Amino acid sequence: MIRTSRLAAGVATTALIVAGVGVGLGTGVATAAGDCSVSSHATKKDASTVGVTHVYDKVASAEQIGVGTTVTYKVIVGTTGIGNPYVNTITDFPPTGFGAPIKTTITAYHAVGGQVTEDVTPVPNAGGWKVTSTGWFVNSGNPVTLTITYPVPDSVKAGQQVTSGGVGVAGTVGVGNEMPNLTACFTARPANPGETVIGSLGDNGLGSSDGQLSSTGSVSDILSDVLRNLIGS
Repeated sequence: MIRTSRLAAGVATTALIVAGVGVGLGTGVATAAGDCSVSSHATKKDASTVGVTHVYDKVASAEQIGVGTTVTYKVIVGTTGIGNPYVNTITDFPPTGFGAPIKTTITAYHAVGGQVTEDVTPVPNAGGWKVTSTGWFVNSGNPVTLTITYPVPDSVKAGQQVTSGGVGVAGTVGVGNEMPNLTACFTARPANPGETVIGSLGDNGLGSSDGQLSSTGSVSDILSDVLRNLIGS
């Protein structure tokens, strides 16, 4: 049981900033050399969480992404232990200068069907894009995941490090959090010929195995490493 909770906490990945915040938390696209991390992680354990730890992660789809293609961020909200909060709002803040998302989904637990992925329509919120629900159920085995894809504008230059803004979460007591530093960074590169002809990410925002996703920076690689480390512990 302890191992199951650890695995769920490790796989659970990101969220931040309570819906309705009046100030946008987008960050500039340039970062200092060496500070470009494709993912970030945060936890919350205080009086409001009643002894349960809430975990938040944000991951970009690759360490290097082609200019003029797309980037997909996964924002995952999870919990450890016996807590089962409900999340009703997630707000994602893209890098400054990025336009509206082109595809957004939520993966959450349903009483019938278990973990189900559904298309959702985000709306502008204080410089970011939010999705809402009457409540997505979360427990140690069932995080809620926002997957959101944005076009990478042509104004981004090859070699530039691009850092997203944070994430905001609202819901039942304890799970709500503001995390402007829960960001994800990628380095822009020229698009390869296949990406410029057919579009790098198609409808699912995940890229091609020979182009968009690097061998070390994909979401699946990062999550696999987390699982191996947790299993080993």
